[in-house]
Amino acid sequence: MESMSAKSFIAKLLNSVGITINGKEPWDIQVHDENFYSRILNDGALGLGESYMDEWWDCKELDTFFYKILRAGLDEQIKIPARFKFKILLSKLFNFQSRQRAGQVARQHYDLGNDLYSTMLDKRMIYSCGYWKNAQTLDEAQEAKLDLICQKLQLKPGLRLLDVGCGWGGLAKYAAEKYGVTVVGVTISKEQYEYAKQYCAGLPIEIRLKDYRDINEKFDRIVSVGMFEHVGHKNYSVFMQTIKRALKDDGIFLLHTIGVNEYYPMANEWINTYIFPNGALPTIAQIGKSVEKIFVMEDWHNFGACYDKTLLAWYQQFIHGWDKLKEKYDHRFYRMWTFYLLSCAGCFRARSTELWQIVFSNKGIIGGYLAPR
Repeated sequence: MESMSAKSFIAKLLNSVGITINGKEPWDIQVHDENFYSRILNDGALGLGESYMDEWWDCKELDTFFYKILRAGLDEQIKIPARFKFKILLSKLFNFQSRQRAGQVARQHYDLGNDLYSTMLDKRMIYSCGYWKNAQTLDEAQEAKLDLICQKLQLKPGLRLLDVGCGWGGLAKYAAEKYGVTVVGVTISKEQYEYAKQYCAGLPIEIRLKDYRDINEKFDRIVSVGMFEHVGHKNYSVFMQTIKRALKDDGIFLLHTIGVNEYYPMANEWINTYIFPNGALPTIAQIGKSVEKIFVMEDWHNFGACYDKTLLAWYQQFIHGWDKLKEKYDHRFYRMWTFYLLSCAGCFRARSTELWQIVFSNKGIIGGYLAPR
């Protein structure tokens, strides 16, 4: 497509949702390179993100820009590049989250550097959606989320908790200190493993560098927060069967995961390339299918709108701490991380993606289960 016709097409799409090219509103985009338009049509989501990283365009309120285009479904009017269609086809045929490939996301994303995450996250280094029902700050929102999880799991002294994908140990430490449980946390990230071991030292907590598929013990309670997004649709049943095997008969399992209302075999091409390789978000139907004849679903809680606030809080801390971080991370990384955090904030605000906490039991809790909110 010619550059001018590409420009006209993009301009018409954006105008339909109140976005003007080189306009004066904070959500308007400022285009610095005319090749931007054809790049979007040729490369889709990858082209949009890469051209931002390359400084071909800017936007003062990137989160609002994405909210507007995603709420209106404009992304569906840009054709998916053939190469990404082929990768999607491969993901349907092959297991992109096999044991051999599982460590890729840890190396590329979670092992980027604890300095980055300690700057961006709350004081406990919780890298998942906060619970903003009564919270005013990021620390309060994350503590509220941790306590909500502990309450839903009905934790009490003497119980043994397994944390699948334990991150930097924030939940494990909170549960041990506040609820008197012993904890085993597993992660495949070496940086998280080393940090969590030191962070949880002196408490009845064991941190293991281990794939979830290698769990072969019994626990009273099991939790997995922000890890299921890396499991992949070909492994959902294996994941649930592993949890089933590890959960005592009267146990409770809580799954905290981002989810979508329409199945995509993997995240969009930019996210897949630069942020979460091999990532894939589950649907309600996929989770339901994976737990059939395995668990009873006791409660399903959606607070996806809270992720908008969480991501904006992370972004504010990231930019406030950039002066220290820029000695290690370059300007292109700054733009990549900005694009990641703010595009995701707009996505959750548009309700294109959700955040679910789902509580399961083995055979159904006698008398029923009343979930705290």
